[in-house]
Amino acid sequence: MTEPTATPPTTPTITPMVKSEGVHKYFGRIEVLKGIDLQVMPGEVMCVIGPSGSGKSTFLRCINHLEKLTAGKLWVDGELVGYRQKGDKLHELRDSEVAAKRREIGMVFQRFNLFPHMTACENIMEAPIQVRGENKGSARQRALTLLERVGLAEKAKAYPRELSGGQQQRVAIARALAMEPKLMLFDEPTSALDPELVGEVLTVMRQLAEDGMTMVVVTHEMGFAREVGDTLVFMDDGVIVEQGHPRAVLVDPQHERTKSFLSKVLH
Repeated sequence: MTEPTATPPTTPTITPMVKSEGVHKYFGRIEVLKGIDLQVMPGEVMCVIGPSGSGKSTFLRCINHLEKLTAGKLWVDGELVGYRQKGDKLHELRDSEVAAKRREIGMVFQRFNLFPHMTACENIMEAPIQVRGENKGSARQRALTLLERVGLAEKAKAYPRELSGGQQQRVAIARALAMEPKLMLFDEPTSALDPELVGEVLTVMRQLAEDGMTMVVVTHEMGFAREVGDTLVFMDDGVIVEQGHPRAVLVDPQHERTKSFLSKVLH
């Protein structure tokens, strides 16, 4: 009697947290993104570098539909961003539907954009209360927990004007985390800071990465990209020129354009 052959176990397919196919973006006649294809897996930290005007920030804004695509498709956690597909046709979602999806994506900008008339704690409480209808008690408790997480437990009652730039940016990160996002986008979060304040923000971001948060970070901080990033993407003139493991790209870039850029920014 022959033994039944064992069926090999099937490997479950993992849905990318971000998937981009042929993404193009025009502003008028200017093509800013010229066909971006990439994937970010759950728990991955992708750092995006490149010169000003290369399309980095525009691509980031396309991920959460702050900018509408001219062509191509973007998915976050398996769902199309900004559209619903029926057959071969894409139908644009209503603004309310887009806003609902956007809640799952935290975004931290160069400028902190905190409400000046609210304390640090109140800034963090605002979205859960207004968007989710959360009660003030639980929103306040989470805000205090998040302030502790970003090292600002003692600043709960401070107003933005009473905080340094680095502290304001850490409050902005806590505010984004208050909505419990599955994905965090950072658009040059340290570029507006004095050099001595950069480290405190990068420390918080490093901790987020260690906690398993999926992150796409547009940055000029090569040390952070090298130490924390899982993938490094170099963009120039609306295209991805090179991508790979950060240390490999930074130490041994394969493209002349990458070499030229890194020779100017690596000291």
